[in-house]
Amino acid sequence: MSAAEFAHPSEFVNRHCGLSAEDEREMLRAVGMKTLDDMAKILPPEIVAEAPDICATLSEDQATVLLWKMARNNTAAVSMLGLGYYGTSMPAVVRRNLLESAAWYTAYTPYQAEISQGRLEMILNFQTMISDLTGLPLAGASLLDEATAAAEAMALLRRQNKTGGDCFLADETLFPQTLAVLKTRARPLGIELKIMPARHFPDAADKTVFGALFSYPGGGGELYNPEPVVSELKKNGISSACCADLLALALIKPPGELGFELAVGNAQRFGVPMGCGGPHPGYMAFVDSMRRHAPGRIVGVSKDSKGRAGYRLALQTREQHIRREKATSNICTAQALPAMLSAAYAVYHGPERIRKTARRTHMFACVLAEGLKKMGREPLHDSFFDTLRVPAEDAEAIAAAALNSNVCLLHLPRMVGISADECTTQAHVETVWKAFGTNPPAFHEIAAGVKEKLPPELRRESPFCAHPVFNTYHTEHEMLRYLRRLGQKDIALDRSMIPLGSCTMKLNASAEMEPLSWPALANIHPFAPAAHREGYRRLAADLENLLARISGFDAVSLQPNAGAQGEYAGLLAIRGYLNSIGQGGRDVCLIPKSAHGTNPASAVLAGMRVVAVDIDDMGQVDREDLARKVKEHKDKLAALMITYPSTCGVFGRGLPDFCKLVHDAGGQVYMDGANFNALVGVSLPGKVGPDVMHINLHKTFCIPHGGGGPGMGPIGVSEHLRPFLPKHPMEGEEGDTVSAAPLGSALILHISWMYIRMMGSRGLRRATLTALLSANYIAHRLKESYRVEFHDKDGYVAHECIVDAGAFKDAGISVEDIAKRLMDYGFHAPTVSWPVPGAMMIEPTESETKAEIDRFCDAMLAVAGEIEKVRSGEWPKEDNPLVNAPHPAADLLSGEWAHAYSRETAAYPAPWTLLNKYWPPVGRIDSAWGDRNLSCACPPVDSYR
Repeated sequence: MSAAEFAHPSEFVNRHCGLSAEDEREMLRAVGMKTLDDMAKILPPEIVAEAPDICATLSEDQATVLLWKMARNNTAAVSMLGLGYYGTSMPAVVRRNLLESAAWYTAYTPYQAEISQGRLEMILNFQTMISDLTGLPLAGASLLDEATAAAEAMALLRRQNKTGGDCFLADETLFPQTLAVLKTRARPLGIELKIMPARHFPDAADKTVFGALFSYPGGGGELYNPEPVVSELKKNGISSACCADLLALALIKPPGELGFELAVGNAQRFGVPMGCGGPHPGYMAFVDSMRRHAPGRIVGVSKDSKGRAGYRLALQTREQHIRREKATSNICTAQALPAMLSAAYAVYHGPERIRKTARRTHMFACVLAEGLKKMGREPLHDSFFDTLRVPAEDAEAIAAAALNSNVCLLHLPRMVGISADECTTQAHVETVWKAFGTNPPAFHEIAAGVKEKLPPELRRESPFCAHPVFNTYHTEHEMLRYLRRLGQKDIALDRSMIPLGSCTMKLNASAEMEPLSWPALANIHPFAPAAHREGYRRLAADLENLLARISGFDAVSLQPNAGAQGEYAGLLAIRGYLNSIGQGGRDVCLIPKSAHGTNPASAVLAGMRVVAVDIDDMGQVDREDLARKVKEHKDKLAALMITYPSTCGVFGRGLPDFCKLVHDAGGQVYMDGANFNALVGVSLPGKVGPDVMHINLHKTFCIPHGGGGPGMGPIGVSEHLRPFLPKHPMEGEEGDTVSAAPLGSALILHISWMYIRMMGSRGLRRATLTALLSANYIAHRLKESYRVEFHDKDGYVAHECIVDAGAFKDAGISVEDIAKRLMDYGFHAPTVSWPVPGAMMIEPTESETKAEIDRFCDAMLAVAGEIEKVRSGEWPKEDNPLVNAPHPAADLLSGEWAHAYSRETAAYPAPWTLLNKYWPPVGRIDSAWGDRNLSCACPPVDSYR
């Protein structure tokens, strides 16, 4: 038998790449190529590399077994470490029907609101939950983690403050990872960070101070009333924010009632596993005056074309990739899927069970404290929610004794830290007592007489989560039906292809996703003893090695937990290197207009000045303008940020020359790897000139988009930048920290590891070439009806193509009309009006079959045919299926139909819609009305009728 015959008959690559051998031959003929390997000819010769030997190909079973063997090296001990990460229990109905449902995790960011109503509703539930618990009127969709949310709060308060001050006060009891991220973010922005006890903030409140950040409760557990300090700061024109524990807020006064204008934190305690640090749903809640400057995404309530309530992303012009160099945020990808999980937890439990969970947690901490007092071990604070600090000269021995019984305590200098949580039991408390001494008290005797340790003036009186959505679905079958109803409202990859350019919506295989629920991966604290995280260490080391081989760089950091975070981390590495060689004054960043939209904002946040570089008519970097800008800024040039292939969907020539030009001028080259899906196995960016590149694991390496996140943006660097990769204080390292946890969102790393291992070297190359073939096939099929905006001299595009819709203006049809009409055909629209206004950017990925690609092309051509009917006068410009799209069932079933086209044309525009019809739940959403009448919480029940 040949080697091919010994291959597994269901080899993963053949299920990941959608084209059969016959499909591949037909598509190659259509685009003028003979073999799949010929697709590599599209790339400029100077960047093509011999296929690297990355790894052997494993079957699903082999990869799963290997991952399981690594995971077994983790120890899922009982964690009482606290520090922002706590034991929690995800309801099984939520895990099985949301986390593990492709209808939820394969959905894209809800930019097309009409086909995203299910996930938009759940994110609105999240915002309502956050707003209710914090007592602040508005909340965003989610941020990356608590530490970066705190950094975003600092930037927001600076923007809001009109005094021009540059000093920010930070509570010394904030978690160490939060302080580390604040220090990193403050430095390039010229912010002076003063860390001190929050009680002393008024002593430092001069005109240079623009804001202050408290910990509530304190990171060391202490619970005191911050209201007098907040009030004193307000008298001096200083706004206050706090990092607030959401579970504690079920029992203690919300920040909004204490005078705070801003609250941040994370919702991990609401059913989201620790996962060695993430992904977790960070949150931000704020007063109304901050709505236009708040970072991240905000879901708002609007109305559709018939006046019915509908949801959409509000105030989108705030967002980083739209504001570009004027942005004040480093948020592009948000933690949408984790936010929806925590919202579902709140919906399922409701306010009473949340309050009971908080009270149970608090009472366990109270019992712990009273028992320790009986043993002569007096906790440091009399008032607390869930966390104790216990002075102890024998702290190391106590922590070791608890660890021997599988309980992790926080070992501090002459101090032991203990945190209770939802999962704490009597046995855990007794284990802690035994670790402190040989004569522990009887649990029931202590529990019978224990009293709360909450200050009376801080007890919460106000209700929360009073909306019916939090008070209805408390039985499993009702929750199951609710999740099913929401999921059915959306278009995700489980329904049809999502041809979004620049977003790479490819297969997220079940084998890759399944280990998310393994306790050996899910229940690990990011600051547990190193021996308890050995499985994660091995997984991370192997993934870093694989990504280094694939990209051609010398070292990789997995800490950045989003693509924009990767950009930021890469630029910080460049700044660190330039400082180390005495070139710290360099601060100009050249960014071509074809770069990814988040690049300018990341450059500004890294303390750089953005200078734009022109592109030519083919979407490639204008060589002459680049040379001119390099010469003009030679003495100040820090970096060139270049997206390759460009956001225009073409492989530009000259990348090595551009790198040499910048290097000769003393600068460094940052390559945006958002489009790395077009290069894997065909090119090695680290060997052709760039010094650093971020890699979107949620695009190229199969981490699902989850309705807008989570994402991961690791960076690869050349050897000279290795010392400047992100560090973490909890690992004993000094340097820049960009995310709360050392490995960023560690729980999702295995998804990319599984993908790479199951594809192997040959499979990864095949995926890239298939993606190139599919994109060029679409461009070939559509070019007679839609002008392809950018291509090379031979007419080829890269892994995506941009088609112009501006030619239909004479018929009164906009690109938005086309996008909405595609919903009636059962498709999510391609990327609309970005990077080219009035155009669509289409990316099929390697995972789609020819039949699905043809179905999409048929829909696009049919829409073009409908436009011709408008142009010819058969349908009026003001009344046709495009301008009225999408068409919900409620509109089609109404008694009267007064349109110039039939109900059948509206509802069933293509043969496949007769067999498998997707019904948009609402008509076209009026976003402008929603922005003028901003509402970002669950609407009254009457609006659903």
